[in-house]
Amino acid sequence: MQEEPNPIKDYLFDYLSRSDEKIQKLISNEKFSEIIEDVIANCYDKIITLGEKDESIGVLATGLLHFLLTNALLNSQRKIEYNGIEIDIVIPDLKTLEKDPKQTLIICIPKTSNKGEIEQRLTELYKIQPEKQNVWLILSQKFDFENRTYIIEKDNQTFSKIIFDITQFVNVQGQNKFKILRI
Repeated sequence: MQEEPNPIKDYLFDYLSRSDEKIQKLISNEKFSEIIEDVIANCYDKIITLGEKDESIGVLATGLLHFLLTNALLNSQRKIEYNGIEIDIVIPDLKTLEKDPKQTLIICIPKTSNKGEIEQRLTELYKIQPEKQNVWLILSQKFDFENRTYIIEKDNQTFSKIIFDITQFVNVQGQNKFKILRI
Protein backbone atom coordinates (compact mmCIF):
# COMPACT_ATOMS: atom_id res chain seq x y z
CA MET A 1 0.00 0.00 0.00
CA GLN A 2 1.45 3.31 -1.08
CA GLU A 3 1.10 6.35 1.17
CA GLU A 4 -0.67 9.34 -0.26
CA PRO A 5 1.48 12.39 -1.07
CA ASN A 6 2.04 14.76 1.81
CA PRO A 7 3.46 18.25 1.16
CA ILE A 8 4.99 18.44 4.66
CA LYS A 9 6.80 15.13 4.34
CA ASP A 10 7.82 16.04 0.79
CA TYR A 11 9.25 19.37 1.99
CA LEU A 12 11.10 17.71 4.88
CA PHE A 13 12.66 14.97 2.76
CA ASP A 14 13.49 17.44 -0.01
CA TYR A 15 15.37 19.53 2.59
CA LEU A 16 17.16 16.43 3.94
CA SER A 17 18.10 15.45 0.39
CA ARG A 18 19.42 18.94 -0.44
CA SER A 19 21.41 18.92 2.81
CA ASP A 20 22.58 15.32 2.41
CA GLU A 21 26.32 15.98 2.67
CA LYS A 22 25.96 18.07 5.83
CA ILE A 23 23.41 15.64 7.35
CA GLN A 24 25.54 12.56 6.63
CA LYS A 25 28.55 14.24 8.25
CA LEU A 26 26.49 14.99 11.36
CA ILE A 27 25.15 11.41 11.40
CA SER A 28 28.64 9.94 11.17
CA ASN A 29 29.62 12.12 14.14
CA GLU A 30 26.43 11.08 16.00
CA LYS A 31 25.27 14.70 16.23
CA PHE A 32 21.55 13.97 16.00
CA SER A 33 20.62 17.00 18.12
CA GLU A 34 22.31 19.27 15.60
CA ILE A 35 20.39 17.63 12.75
CA ILE A 36 17.09 18.27 14.52
CA GLU A 37 18.06 21.86 15.33
CA ASP A 38 19.10 22.43 11.71
CA VAL A 39 15.87 20.97 10.31
CA ILE A 40 13.70 22.98 12.72
CA ALA A 41 15.62 26.19 11.98
CA ASN A 42 15.31 25.70 8.21
CA CYS A 43 11.92 23.98 7.82
CA TYR A 44 9.64 24.95 10.73
CA ASP A 45 8.31 28.25 9.34
CA LYS A 46 7.49 26.78 5.94
CA ILE A 47 6.05 23.53 7.28
CA ILE A 48 3.53 25.23 9.58
CA THR A 49 2.17 27.10 6.54
CA LEU A 50 1.51 23.83 4.67
CA GLY A 51 -1.42 22.78 6.85
CA GLU A 52 -2.99 23.07 10.27
CA LYS A 53 -0.17 23.78 12.76
CA ASP A 54 -0.56 20.79 15.10
CA GLU A 55 -1.04 18.39 12.19
CA SER A 56 1.96 19.86 10.35
CA ILE A 57 4.22 19.60 13.40
CA GLY A 58 3.06 16.03 13.98
CA VAL A 59 3.98 15.06 10.42
CA LEU A 60 7.35 16.84 10.77
CA ALA A 61 8.08 15.03 14.06
CA THR A 62 7.06 11.63 12.68
CA GLY A 63 9.06 11.99 9.45
CA LEU A 64 12.16 13.38 11.10
CA LEU A 65 12.10 10.83 13.91
CA HIS A 66 11.68 7.95 11.47
CA PHE A 67 14.64 9.26 9.42
CA LEU A 68 16.83 9.65 12.52
CA LEU A 69 15.92 6.31 14.11
CA THR A 70 16.80 4.59 10.85
CA ASN A 71 20.13 6.43 10.62
CA ALA A 72 20.90 5.83 14.30
CA LEU A 73 20.32 2.09 13.69
CA LEU A 74 17.72 1.95 16.46
CA ASN A 75 15.01 -0.70 16.07
CA SER A 76 11.54 0.78 15.84
CA GLN A 77 8.17 0.30 14.25
CA ARG A 78 5.96 3.21 13.28
CA LYS A 79 2.33 3.81 12.43
CA ILE A 80 1.08 0.45 13.61
CA GLU A 81 -2.03 -0.78 15.34
CA TYR A 82 -2.06 -3.09 18.34
CA ASN A 83 -5.26 -4.35 19.99
CA GLY A 84 -7.18 -1.67 18.08
CA ILE A 85 -4.92 1.12 19.39
CA GLU A 86 -2.88 3.20 16.98
CA ILE A 87 0.78 3.59 17.93
CA ASP A 88 2.91 6.32 16.35
CA ILE A 89 6.30 4.76 17.21
CA VAL A 90 7.25 1.76 19.33
CA ILE A 91 10.85 0.98 20.27
CA PRO A 92 12.09 -1.66 19.72
CA ASP A 93 8.91 -3.51 18.51
CA LEU A 94 5.49 -4.95 19.33
CA LYS A 95 6.93 -8.35 20.19
CA THR A 96 8.98 -6.80 23.00
CA LEU A 97 5.94 -4.77 24.14
CA GLU A 98 3.96 -8.01 24.50
CA LYS A 99 6.77 -9.81 26.36
CA ASP A 100 8.21 -7.03 28.50
CA PRO A 101 6.62 -3.54 28.55
CA LYS A 102 9.45 -2.31 30.83
CA GLN A 103 11.83 -2.64 27.88
CA THR A 104 9.51 -0.95 25.42
CA LEU A 105 9.09 2.71 24.64
CA ILE A 106 6.03 4.19 22.95
CA ILE A 107 6.32 7.63 21.41
CA CYS A 108 3.00 9.39 21.01
CA ILE A 109 2.74 12.23 18.52
CA PRO A 110 -0.79 13.59 18.84
CA LYS A 111 -1.58 15.91 15.97
CA THR A 112 -3.60 18.19 18.23
CA SER A 113 -3.12 20.73 21.01
CA ASN A 114 -6.41 19.77 22.67
CA LYS A 115 -5.36 18.60 26.13
CA GLY A 116 -8.47 16.42 26.54
CA GLU A 117 -7.77 14.58 23.27
CA ILE A 118 -4.14 14.05 24.30
CA GLU A 119 -5.23 12.68 27.70
CA GLN A 120 -7.67 10.34 25.96
CA ARG A 121 -4.89 9.11 23.68
CA LEU A 122 -2.62 8.49 26.68
CA THR A 123 -5.38 6.54 28.47
CA GLU A 124 -5.65 4.27 25.42
CA LEU A 125 -1.89 3.76 25.24
CA TYR A 126 -1.72 2.86 28.94
CA LYS A 127 -3.97 -0.12 28.15
CA ILE A 128 -1.14 -1.66 26.10
CA GLN A 129 1.82 -0.01 27.86
CA PRO A 130 1.22 -0.10 31.63
CA GLU A 131 4.66 1.45 32.29
CA LYS A 132 3.47 5.06 32.05
CA GLN A 133 7.02 6.44 32.18
CA ASN A 134 7.66 4.54 28.93
CA VAL A 135 5.10 6.59 27.01
CA TRP A 136 6.69 9.79 25.73
CA LEU A 137 4.96 12.70 24.04
CA ILE A 138 5.96 15.01 21.20
CA LEU A 139 3.78 18.12 21.18
CA SER A 140 3.52 21.49 19.47
CA GLN A 141 3.20 23.31 22.80
CA LYS A 142 3.89 22.78 26.50
CA PHE A 143 1.39 21.00 28.72
CA ASP A 144 1.85 19.52 32.17
CA PHE A 145 1.73 15.76 31.75
CA GLU A 146 3.52 13.24 33.94
CA ASN A 147 5.03 11.79 30.77
CA ARG A 148 8.36 12.84 29.34
CA THR A 149 7.41 15.48 26.81
CA TYR A 150 9.29 17.01 23.89
CA ILE A 151 8.15 20.27 22.36
CA ILE A 152 8.69 21.28 18.75
CA GLU A 153 8.79 25.04 18.55
CA LYS A 154 11.23 27.35 16.86
CA ASP A 155 12.56 28.68 20.17
CA ASN A 156 12.09 25.58 22.36
CA GLN A 157 14.39 22.79 21.27
CA THR A 158 13.55 20.04 23.78
CA PHE A 159 12.85 17.81 20.77
CA SER A 160 16.50 17.98 19.72
CA LYS A 161 17.48 15.74 22.67
CA ILE A 162 15.09 12.90 21.82
CA ILE A 163 17.54 10.61 19.97
CA PHE A 164 20.02 10.90 22.85
CA ASP A 165 17.24 10.06 25.33
CA ILE A 166 15.99 7.12 23.23
CA THR A 167 19.53 5.78 22.98
CA GLN A 168 19.92 6.10 26.76
CA PHE A 169 16.66 4.19 27.24
CA VAL A 170 17.70 1.44 24.82
CA ASN A 171 21.17 1.10 26.38
CA VAL A 172 19.80 1.00 29.94
CA GLN A 173 17.27 -1.65 28.92
CA GLY A 174 20.06 -3.69 27.29
CA GLN A 175 18.36 -3.70 23.89
CA ASN A 176 21.23 -2.24 21.89
CA LYS A 177 23.07 -5.51 21.53
CA PHE A 178 25.60 -4.08 19.12
CA LYS A 179 26.26 -0.91 21.13
CA ILE A 180 26.79 0.88 17.84
CA LEU A 181 26.05 4.27 19.32
CA ARG A 182 28.19 5.57 22.11
CA ILE A 183 25.80 8.43 22.75
